[in-house]
Amino acid sequence: MTKQTLLFLLFMLGLVACEDDDSFTTSPSARLSFSVDTLKMDTLFSSVPSTTYSFWVYNRGSDGLRLSNVRLAQGNQTGFRVNVDGSFLDNSLGSTVQGLEVRKGDSIRVFVELTAAENHQQEPVLLEDNLMFILESGVEQKVNLRAWAWDALRFDSIVVSRDSLICSDRPMVVYGDIRIDSAATLTLRNTTIYFHDKAGIHVYGTLKTDSVLMRGDRLDHMFDYLPYDRVSGQWRGIRIYSQSSGNQLVKTEIRNAEYGVVCDSAHYDSIKPRLTMDNCVVHNCKGPGIQSYNAYIQLNGSQLTNTLGDCLCVYGGLAVINACTLAQFYPFSANRGAALRFGNKHENSTYPLAGLVCLSSIVTGYEADVVMGEAGDTTALFDYYFENSLLRTPSVNDTLRFKRILWETPKDSVQGKQHFVLIDEKNLKYDFHLDSISPAKGLGAYQ
Repeated sequence: MTKQTLLFLLFMLGLVACEDDDSFTTSPSARLSFSVDTLKMDTLFSSVPSTTYSFWVYNRGSDGLRLSNVRLAQGNQTGFRVNVDGSFLDNSLGSTVQGLEVRKGDSIRVFVELTAAENHQQEPVLLEDNLMFILESGVEQKVNLRAWAWDALRFDSIVVSRDSLICSDRPMVVYGDIRIDSAATLTLRNTTIYFHDKAGIHVYGTLKTDSVLMRGDRLDHMFDYLPYDRVSGQWRGIRIYSQSSGNQLVKTEIRNAEYGVVCDSAHYDSIKPRLTMDNCVVHNCKGPGIQSYNAYIQLNGSQLTNTLGDCLCVYGGLAVINACTLAQFYPFSANRGAALRFGNKHENSTYPLAGLVCLSSIVTGYEADVVMGEAGDTTALFDYYFENSLLRTPSVNDTLRFKRILWETPKDSVQGKQHFVLIDEKNLKYDFHLDSISPAKGLGAYQ
């Protein structure tokens, strides 16, 4: 076979292949298939763009298919934005695109976003549209798009310079920070606040809360089984600066922050607490739950759980812990902190520990020892007292500092996570109410 003949045959084979690949059908029996029948988007806040969702369109037939057009059934009325195989459905031109092809055995990807208009309702409202695929044959196919939109009050930054009250039935979404000036008191009541990434509360004055939930603003899912609401580090947390005092948090939940509450070092006041927390929850932080330096803090009936840092860390000052649950089951790292850490020195600074008093509480976790007392400065005060509590730490023969203690070890028949109603490490669901088999009855945050 001559070189010219071989080239000719290769050329003809190429033509045949091209002709085969480029064959298209208008048979009504030829259909597209989709990776989803309904694209279910998560709840989102009105006027806030959603994350991007996607699905696949497949042609599993033996011929190519041409699309006369792809369009949104309701045009530009619902706020959905669609990109089909790199082509945008321009909402100013009827929310449609034409002239697309899906070759045999091939697929294209569709991307969908949504910015919902305000609906002036208290509860989330369902938004739906159909993405229509009209084939050259005239066959119409569709994928349903649906989401829930929730009206919220949006704030790009808040500076509180005088005494103020916020009490809202509508959720608040905060971009930037809430700053409370030194001469002001901010009272939050019966409110849910959703903080955007890196947002938080900076307290130079006084913060008071009652029946408040603070969490990140992502309402979507990281995975099908895992909403972002169960992922730590979604927002900054609460920082209490040295000039701040008299902070009172009641029935308040702080979850999924970088840190829960940090009290900066200040002049120690043994009379007036800088921070009081009653019946509060601090859960799932990427740093410490509560960390205080040289401060007087009171914790009553509160739950501090699952933090990459310590659930409660006290350096100096006075901390009174009454009927609390400190449980360290942080799931994202084995290098987690203690459930309780207290000391009189941190790095190069000495903070005399006037007292750490722990009463009727539960302190437990994964590790064999989750209670860490550290006297870093032997010349400074280091005073502590535990009574009527369950402690997961090696027993101590000191009847002056430890009275009526349940010393928990990994060998106990009921220990660690077995105390609680639900510790679901796979789906990251937790309920720290006591299980009926727990020997810690009458102790902890949920007596």
